Order: sequence, then C-alpha cells, then structure tokens
Amino acid sequence: MNKIFICLLTTLIMISCRKDNIGKRGQVSVDSTDITNNFYDNTETFILPFNELVVDGEIANPGRVDFTSLQKRSVIVKEALLDERSGNKFTGAFRYDGYSLFDILERSVIKKANAEEYDSIIDLYVEVENLSGEKVVFSWGEIFYPNDLHKIIIATDVARIVPSKTNELWTLPTSSKIVASADLITERNISDPIKITVRSFPKSYRVTREMSPLYSGKIELIDKGKVVGELVSNPDTVRNVTYNTVFYGRGKGIHSTSPFTGSMLKDILAAYYPVNEANLRSGIFCIAGADGYRCAMSFSELFNRNDQREYLLIRTEPGEDGGLYRIFAACDFFSDRAIKSVCEIQLNF
Repeated sequence: MNKIFICLLTTLIMISCRKDNIGKRGQVSVDSTDITNNFYDNTETFILPFNELVVDGEIANPGRVDFTSLQKRSVIVKEALLDERSGNKFTGAFRYDGYSLFDILERSVIKKANAEEYDSIIDLYVEVENLSGEKVVFSWGEIFYPNDLHKIIIATDVARIVPSKTNELWTLPTSSKIVASADLITERNISDPIKITVRSFPKSYRVTREMSPLYSGKIELIDKGKVVGELVSNPDTVRNVTYNTVFYGRGKGIHSTSPFTGSMLKDILAAYYPVNEANLRSGIFCIAGADGYRCAMSFSELFNRNDQREYLLIRTEPGEDGGLYRIFAACDFFSDRAIKSVCEIQLNF
C-alpha cells in the first residue's frame, strides 16, 4: 500500500512540476525513474547561451528576431559528422528545444530580387551564418513545404538521450546551434547562429507561361557554372521505386491520387556532385523546367536525408507533354516543386 501511495505522490509532483515549468527555458522536468513512456525527458535539460539573431535579405521587414513572441519546439537528433577516411563519426543523441525557422520567418514579407521575372517563392533559400563566419543553407521549401513542420530549429536547450544499458554521456554543446533534424550527417548543425539571410537563386531564366507542348529532351547538369554532364536516359544500375501519394498543390489543390514511379534523383546525380562538407553545408540546387518554372533545393535535403522521403526523377515517354523528365518530391506536403520538363539542374553556393 505504501509503495502505491509513493508512486501516486511522485506522479502528482511530476505533473505539477510540468505545469509550473511551461514556457520557462531550461526547466523541463526529469523523469529519471521512467514513470512515463516518454524516452526523451529522462535526463537534465541544459540551457544553451544564445545570441541576438537578425533576419535580412530579400524581405521588406528585416530586423532582430523577437523570441518572446515565439513558441518553443522540440526535435530529437542523432548527430554524426562526415569522416570520409574512417566512416562517419557519431557524436551523440539529443533532444533539442528551441525556435523553428518556420516560426522565425513566418511573418517575413518577401521582396524578391527577381520578382518581375519569377514571382513564385519556391526558388528562395535561406543562409544561416554564425559568429565564426560559417554558413549553411536551407531551401524555402525545406522550411515551409515539408510534411512535418518545425524540424529545423535554433536550439536554446539540450538534453542527452542516454542509452539505458551503457549510460554513455555524450559531450554537450556549449552554445546555441542550428539543428536540422531531418539530416543524416549533421554538418549543418553549426553553433552560435547570428544571422538569417533570405535569397532567391541567382540565375535568370526565360519564363514562358502555358508553353505547349512542354518538353525537354535532356537535362544539363551544371556545377558552379561548369557543365559536368547531361541526362538523356537513366543509368542501367539505377532501379525504379514507386511512391503512393495524394498529389496536392498549394494553388489548385488535388491533382491526383495516382502513384509515382521513378528513380531516386540522388542516385542519378551522385556521379556528378560529390558528397563533401562544403556541399552538405552550403550547396544549393536550382532545378529548372523548359518553361522557366524552377525551384531551389538544398544539397542536404536531396543527398542527406534520414527520413527516406526521397526525390524521384520520373522519365516519361518520348514526346509526352511535360517530359522527358519530371521531379516528384516525396518529402513535400504540396506538389509545387514537382518540376515538369526538367532542362537544367545547377549546383551553386
């Protein structure tokens, strides 16, 4: 009877503590005895000192971020850094709490440099810079279009996710950091972010609305201004996969519920664009159609996912309207980055 009373009392105290700590930084209750089924609150939460953060670039309302008006979000991350010689280096598993790029940029008024030529927002990306001058990039679609929102945060609190048998304690970060929880290799998780800059992809394309027929017989592949190859057919070594989907656009709504079958875009492009620290951190792709419709896509969201929501390159029948190649983004809620008649894929910094 005494044991039951003690357990009930402990539970009530924990619930009370959780209510008292809502909205307070770094004061999350610790469930050290596994009373609940939550694995991610079993260790102490540490506050990470963070800096003033400024938003700038192609927006009409640049300025300092007011964190007091933002809700805190949580992500869970297994962190690992790129090591081409001895295999990727695991550095720890953590729960991070902080402020999402979605919330930080939600009220930014877009003022695109190329608005007269192309008014769509899907060629935008953001550059995050830290105190040391390091920069990482995220596409606008990566922030605002994914099926799961708020997965990229400015972390201000951290807790270890400790294995129950080994009790291994990973080294904690010592300051705030940008955390991209969908990344497999976490090279974009840089410390001390101080500035977010909104940009549109810096290349002009001729826009031909309602082009008919819409068709491109090849895809030109460009790496930092240099043509590195072209696609007119898929390599024999690349297999097809099928994704079932509800294909829904931000403007026109439902398009279809038919499945998409194609090859993983990253498998086809791997021979042309190397996976290295520079590309993982700051590589940004532009995928353009024959009609000038295009989107931005970060190198990491294409090559470095941990959620298996891949991009497909779909080959149509020769001469088919919208062909020869089109894109399907399995990671996106909306269909807007499903570029038709792809004529160019360009990597930039």
